[in-house]
Amino acid sequence: MRKVMVMPGRNLLNGEVEVDETFVGGVKSCKRGRGATGKVLVMVAAEVRGSAIGRIRLKVIPDATGFVLTGTVKELVEMDSNGVTDGWAGYDGLAEAGYNHTISRHTPAVAKNLLPKVNRVASLLERWIMGTHQGSVSKEMLASYLDKFVFRFNLRTAGSCGLLFQRLLSQAVQPHGC
Repeated sequence: MRKVMVMPGRNLLNGEVEVDETFVGGVKSCKRGRGATGKVLVMVAAEVRGSAIGRIRLKVIPDATGFVLTGTVKELVEMDSNGVTDGWAGYDGLAEAGYNHTISRHTPAVAKNLLPKVNRVASLLERWIMGTHQGSVSKEMLASYLDKFVFRFNLRTAGSCGLLFQRLLSQAVQPHGC
């Protein structure tokens, strides 16, 4: 069922979109941030809708190089959208790739959250993994768990749980190469 939570041909994120990466994995005493060992790198993209978070996308990525980050943004976000990132050099190619690129900070700012939407999503994801999966998600299953989290997050304001279940079932019986 997790495979069908991702609609084939779903719309890309658009407008103003915050983009950042986070490490996901069990609790290990090691280096924090970029370069952490034993954890999986996940790109987080969140639409900015005023003070609210719009739709989100999560994707496991192999590293935080410019090639990977720009390619992943192309998979998740419409061209001509405004990509808001931190000052990591890996995002320098976004403007050349056809995005309006806004850098929220050029140097690390302590105690100031300049990417609040993606940081909130990353925090909720970590809390969900810790609570639902007791902090243990295998690397092989992480992508499907991320799809489940995105499905539930993006439909969090839907009015009827029955319609959500009906939508999930209709996607399950649609032939789309799963």
